[in-house]
Amino acid sequence: MHGVVPAAGRGTRLRPQTDDRPKALVRVAGRPLLTHVFEALVSHVDGYVVVIGYRGDRIRDHYGETYDGRPITYVEQPTQRGLAHAVRQAEPVIDDSFLQLNGDNVLRGNVGEVASTHRRTDADATLLVEDVDRERAKRGGVVRIEDGEVAGLVEKPGDPPTTLATTGCFAFSPRIFEACRAIDPSDRGEYELPDAIEWLLNHGGQVETVELDGWRVNVNTDADIERAEERL
Repeated sequence: MHGVVPAAGRGTRLRPQTDDRPKALVRVAGRPLLTHVFEALVSHVDGYVVVIGYRGDRIRDHYGETYDGRPITYVEQPTQRGLAHAVRQAEPVIDDSFLQLNGDNVLRGNVGEVASTHRRTDADATLLVEDVDRERAKRGGVVRIEDGEVAGLVEKPGDPPTTLATTGCFAFSPRIFEACRAIDPSDRGEYELPDAIEWLLNHGGQVETVELDGWRVNVNTDADIERAEERL
């Protein structure tokens, strides 16, 4: 199983740190963000597929062709058009189920359970979710549950249907590529991953969840770096 890491973003809220480097190379506790992502996946993957864009050459130069003995394949997303668009760039080099952890997450938790649940249930998507307060649920993607099963995803809801938030960690079957191609851009002009997962649900796909046992910080600001460093 490969680990797919979207890491094409600039990280404008982290300027001036990102004026000369991609967000994935911003340091948290003395190590680049991307190193923390690799470490979270390393016990569960055979290799990495890293989606690069803004100053992607610096990521290539920093890591080279392997990390901890596992090969790294780089694919390009020259224009950042949303997370589902980033995932699509990995399609030419992926032919089986894969783990995904977004390149701006510092996560310590049960990633292996996501992989094992995905294999055991033969799901099309397995989401690592976190129970958050309602204010945080309004700021990201949340899972809609009906009759004990995943019925959909809602992005930044004004009135969250649940407080189960996505964490940026997923396992997907190759059907996710079909879903990412099928969806239309959102009002923001981006191809949204929750829309692709919703497409899977609407076309007979099976979506499972695993609740986070641990913690994670999505790093977007200097304050997020401080929070992650405190947890580490």
